[in-house]
This record gives sequence, C-alpha cells and structure tokens, in this order.
Amino acid sequence: MSRNAAFDPPPAARAYRLRTARGEFAAVDSPVPAGVEPRGVALMLPGFTGSKEDFTLLHEPLAARGYRTVAVDGRGQYESDGPEHDESAYARPELARDVLAQAAALGTPVHLVGHSLGGQIARSAVLLDHSPFRSLTLMSSGPAEISEHQRQRVELLRDALTAMTMAEVWETIQAMGPPEEVGGPTRGPVDEERLRQRWLDTRPAQLLAGGRQLCTEPDRVAELAAVPLPFHVLSGEYDDTWPVPLLDDMAVRLDARRTVITGAEHSPNADQPLPTATALADFWDDLTNPDTDLRGT
Repeated sequence: MSRNAAFDPPPAARAYRLRTARGEFAAVDSPVPAGVEPRGVALMLPGFTGSKEDFTLLHEPLAARGYRTVAVDGRGQYESDGPEHDESAYARPELARDVLAQAAALGTPVHLVGHSLGGQIARSAVLLDHSPFRSLTLMSSGPAEISEHQRQRVELLRDALTAMTMAEVWETIQAMGPPEEVGGPTRGPVDEERLRQRWLDTRPAQLLAGGRQLCTEPDRVAELAAVPLPFHVLSGEYDDTWPVPLLDDMAVRLDARRTVITGAEHSPNADQPLPTATALADFWDDLTNPDTDLRGT
C-alpha cells in the first residue's frame, strides 16, 4: 500500500470502466497531449492493497514523453468489481487472463508495468501470452515469495481478515503499518479518508488470495528469461519486501535493464515519480534504437 497515492487524476486524464472480454475494470487513462508525438501505450498494474491511483504522479511526465498511460484496478481492487468471498476468482491464472483481456481492449501492443504483486501478475500474463506486449517492467517486484519479515506481516493481515470486519482491520493497520509498506517517512500530503475508503472497497477475498500468492510465489525467472521480450527491473534504493540485491540478481538472470531510483523505497512510482517516469520513458525510447544496450544501470 502506498500512502502517497494521489487520488485526483491529472486534468487531461479520463476515469472510466475499461470494457474487456472478461468484464469491466476501473481505469485512469492519460492521453498524449496535442503537439507531442505519440510513442506508445503503457498498461500499469498496482500491487497488494494498492490501486490505480498509485500511478497518478507518473501520468503527466510520461504523457510529456509521448506515452499514453492506462492504470487499472485489478479484479476486486478498489473500484473494480469482484466477488467478496470467493478466492478462486483471484487465482493467479484468472488474474493473468484479466491482464491479457485488458491489453486486448486497448487495441495495440502495450508496455506492461507491474508494481510489487502487480509485477508478479504481469509476469504470469506474459508467460501465458507475450504477444500483446512490447516490454515488461517489474517495479519493486521480486523473483519469488516476499521476505520473511513481510510474510509474517501478511500472515497477520490474513488472520485478521478472517476474524474482523474490513473496518476493524483498517484500524489494526493504522497501528502496525500496512504489509509491503517499508515504514519510511511519508512524502507529501496523505488523504487518510480516501485511503480508508480504498481499503473498505477492496474485496476481502482479493486480499486473502493476493496475500497467499505473495507468501508462496515460486521462482519463475528462468521461464520468463526464455520469453522474447525486453525486460526492465526498477526499484527504489531500499526495499524490505524483496531486498535490492535480490532484484539486482533477477535483472542479471533476465538480462534486463536495471534501474535503482535514489530516494525511493518500495513505491518509487509515488516516492520519486519524476525520476521513475524518466527511467520508464528512457527504456521505452531505447527499444526503438537497435544499437542501444537495454540493460542499462
């Protein structure tokens, strides 16, 4: 959960429900402004306890570089529909097929960006079918299960969800800090009421299933490395969910571009949006230049 989520989209962006073959998904779609050459489309997937608003601060700088950005709430996240208590609806293959349907609905090959749990869902979609995608960026998203410290916190959350109401669990989160949150200082204003409403609107089954997946995810890096796509591993300089050296190693295994955002933690998209947007756009721009070393630093 990013406590730096910006809930008001930029003026040019449009909030709507993206219609797909697998249902509708709440989306924020930010176009390329007039006078800027369009260079591509990016589909952005939020992480555990997050939402499309975690990408709000990336929309304008990426639009200025020529990239239309579409951030979505996954099934059962915040403003997207999903069953309250049926965890089978949130099985990883189901979520991966949702992503493929979202990409198909946009009608053009997209750059896929997944933050944290969203990165592992993005990976599953690419492994099912890479053809709708131009590239994959894994943002603060590691090769397998989360760290032991975060597993303990996620398991506590899952226990709470089975015994308390969502409102009661929210009060507990305020005391212990949300899972996946590093715990560093909050940057900028925090809209506590809208964060609370996002939590209350997220389906318990989605959280239970997502938490279980984070604690049990196998290492699929070798499978992913065999997929003919350009990869980008991006993170902050500190991460308690997947330690940075683990992300460094994953980038080597994927022969991926590696970007570390100074001054950012688990949510570089919210902690340091301008450097993060620059790194994303630079990577995508370089895909059009066959002489560029896509691994980067």
